[in-house]
Amino acid sequence: MTITEAIHKVKLVDSIFTPSEASDVVNALIREKINFHKLHRLSVHEGDCSSDTSYDDGRIAQLLKEKENFAPIFKEAMIAGKEVKISGSLEITIIN
Repeated sequence: MTITEAIHKVKLVDSIFTPSEASDVVNALIREKINFHKLHRLSVHEGDCSSDTSYDDGRIAQLLKEKENFAPIFKEAMIAGKEVKISGSLEITIIN
């Protein structure tokens, strides 16, 4: 597999939030990725009931765990009266 240089980058999130807002942003992003994998798993399974959906299953489990891992961070920031900075970029690369 040949990977070329990233051809497009977009800054998805780059801001300072209250802990509640930060929680909403992160949970929304994770929820969308979980939904993507659930829909993908369903479409693959509809075509072939014996198909391997272990990648999607694994990603869903991993994303749910990450969602749990973020909760204490936002709670800590809320208790301390602090804000949360979130930075996140999306990079698109064409591969061969």
